[in-house]
Amino acid sequence: MRYADVVLPVPLSELFTYALPASLEHEVQAGCRVLVPFGARGTTTALVLRLHNQAPEGFTIKEVLSVIDTSPVILPQQLTFWRWISSYYLCTLGEVYKAALPGKMKKEKHEKAGTTRKRTQGTLAAADGQGGGLALAEAMAPSSTLDLSPAQLAAYQSILASWQSHPVCLLHGVTSSGKTEIYIRLIQDTIARGQQVLYLLPEIVLTSQLTDRLQRVFGTQLGVYHSKYSDRQREEVWQRQLSAEPFPLIVGVRSSIFLPFQRLGLVIIDEEHETSFKQQEPAPRYHARDAAIMLAKQMGACTLLGTATPSFESYYNARLGKYGLVALTERFGQVQLPQVEVVDVAEARRKKLMSGPFSARLLEAMRQALDAHQQIILFQNRRGYAPTIECPVCGWTPRCPHCDVALTLHKRSQRMTCHYCGFTTVIPALCPACESPALSQHGFGTERIEDEIATLFPQARVARMDLDTTRTRSAYEALIADFQTHRTDILVGTQMVTKGLDFEHVSLVGILSADTMLNQPDFRAYERAYQLMAQVAGRAGRRSERGLVILQTRNADLPIIHQVIHNDYEQLYAMQMEERRQFAYPPFVRMVMLYVKHRYVSVADALSRDAAQRLGGLFGTRVLGPDEPAIGRISSLYIRRVIVKLEPALPIGRVKQLLMQTRDELLSQPTYSSAQLYFDVDPF
Repeated sequence: MRYADVVLPVPLSELFTYALPASLEHEVQAGCRVLVPFGARGTTTALVLRLHNQAPEGFTIKEVLSVIDTSPVILPQQLTFWRWISSYYLCTLGEVYKAALPGKMKKEKHEKAGTTRKRTQGTLAAADGQGGGLALAEAMAPSSTLDLSPAQLAAYQSILASWQSHPVCLLHGVTSSGKTEIYIRLIQDTIARGQQVLYLLPEIVLTSQLTDRLQRVFGTQLGVYHSKYSDRQREEVWQRQLSAEPFPLIVGVRSSIFLPFQRLGLVIIDEEHETSFKQQEPAPRYHARDAAIMLAKQMGACTLLGTATPSFESYYNARLGKYGLVALTERFGQVQLPQVEVVDVAEARRKKLMSGPFSARLLEAMRQALDAHQQIILFQNRRGYAPTIECPVCGWTPRCPHCDVALTLHKRSQRMTCHYCGFTTVIPALCPACESPALSQHGFGTERIEDEIATLFPQARVARMDLDTTRTRSAYEALIADFQTHRTDILVGTQMVTKGLDFEHVSLVGILSADTMLNQPDFRAYERAYQLMAQVAGRAGRRSERGLVILQTRNADLPIIHQVIHNDYEQLYAMQMEERRQFAYPPFVRMVMLYVKHRYVSVADALSRDAAQRLGGLFGTRVLGPDEPAIGRISSLYIRRVIVKLEPALPIGRVKQLLMQTRDELLSQPTYSSAQLYFDVDPF
């Protein structure tokens, strides 16, 4: 009898073996999906990894119920990549399987693969919104090779030269230097060789503007893949990539690394510094940039990392010679970088020159920009109306019953919401503690900023870009289209507005509160703050006239503020790297965070102490903790963590074996069996 070793989309480390009925023996191949019984009465979709004749001993073997695919939906090189993800990020192969495939491909009811692929050929060339395809509509025809400026051409040639000795190259180009044109030339070269390109972006919000631009060059050679599309649409792209005519170019966010590529020749990771490339929940908690570099290595492809503000890890690797490094130091058309003016908010409030979120200087600059029919971007990295409300009589503040955070006021919906678990409740008319009616609001979120602008500039057309206004694909596409065509004058947003968007008429950017970024209990706080401020500043003055940035802060004398003013990444890097070297933080060590979660605080405390003690016995002073993170309870689960700092020279394979062994031993104890214990490798 024939048997199949399969992986299931569940967080279990072992493979499962099922018997193949004689009627199915010749239909199944490795890489195909099958329907199998699992659990007391349920069934699930499994992926076949191996076929063999060795009957397992010691337990009853269940049979495969049916075969879903007539040919593999997972390529051998994908399985190699999945195994690397599982090993490096300390998770199970089942968790990788669950994350990798579109949801429809893991459900129990499926169309036969052959039917899907025939339909795919007919629908993927359809325009998006016309019934399903993800390829863009036919564009006239693909355009000829772009003309590059002398600076762009030099960078392009340097990248090609760098790839001769370094498969990974970092392109450090200032904002609006024309990196995308260089990407397009490299994509054209790769497609001309008959190879495929993966173009990774950190945010879905960026794909709309970019794909419009790429469509004009590549037409229906371009496919798009991200979670705002339906399961059916994503499955169609997956099946298209398995066909004899796959998309030569895929543009997508982090999940795109799991697509089946047959002839991958180039991976472009734009805005490589972005934290959005790191998957947080659920497992696998992978970093798409680092995983994509490994994918390219496994498939013999080149990788280009592009950004105006490199992550310190990438820049460190480039300075060491592990990556190639190419600099692009001037803006396209020799437009100057924006002028940055700092407003000392503390001083302005002391002099009673500022009562709301806007300084007098920012209001003046906004009036001038609107009078000149130019556009404005205002950056406030908090959504909602007000971060907290408080009773001025007794000090009561509404808090989430499931998380250790205050509830955020959302005025439009007249609700208070937890931004961690989603709990929501009505705004009380009276203080529930003392029945005082005088509840006050503290702080400014993007919703309140939007309302303030409507009062101050009633003639201005205002839009808001944050998680609340971009929950659907059509919503964020409409926001971008309206701002791009100047149907909106002022765009208020969270960090979404910092990420590589290109608008012609923006002359002014306001950074309303730099301090919310600087005052974070995180060793990366200054790196991230600089990246956000430099990136959003780069949205101003991208065409002809020099842009203006008004940066409001209570800490005007901090070195990082002067580094933003002078676009001095090198000084920031030098100062921060010296601190990281002194206190043993990445990139000088590798970090693994062990998280413990449980509904009872006593169990979370006991398990985290046991974990720290066991790991301390293995790794000594490399183990720190346990401690409580800044938010110690989310969704009614208490959270504790243990940090392990590892020198790069340590044998990482053996280290990870010991970590997994420790986890399994702890969770095997009855006291801890209901706890969650997992690792976050290279936490970001």
